[in-house]
Amino acid sequence: MPYVEVTLPIKAKPDEVYPILKEMDKYPEFMDDLESVEIIERNANTTQTRWVSNVDGRVIKWIELDTFDDENMHITYRQIEGDLKKFEGEWILTPLENGTEIKLTVDFEFGIPMIAGLLNPILKKKVRENCMSMLQAIKNRLEK
Repeated sequence: MPYVEVTLPIKAKPDEVYPILKEMDKYPEFMDDLESVEIIERNANTTQTRWVSNVDGRVIKWIELDTFDDENMHITYRQIEGDLKKFEGEWILTPLENGTEIKLTVDFEFGIPMIAGLLNPILKKKVRENCMSMLQAIKNRLEK
């Protein structure tokens, strides 16, 4: 199963970054690959969100459960329904001397074993590029 981890330092404090990460329904406003993110249900420390992404002309849809640990400013997510067999990961914020390191992890499985060996390296590269694009969009939003 492919696993992707990307990190990016930004010049903003964790308590400035975390609220932006939690507002997932706003991601399409500054992330090009996302067509929509809709909050289906919101509870004390979780949301269910419906995502529609367009990656190189391929529309990918899923519903995920997002879990928020506000005290530690940490978010985990996992697909509960959607186009991939497995899609889960976390957002981790690490304070730096002059800002924050944002780490995004994605653990995914395409779900077609016969072609996984061929597709997984391509998908892993695309997921890594997409994750870095998300981090860069957050950085741009906070540092402008």
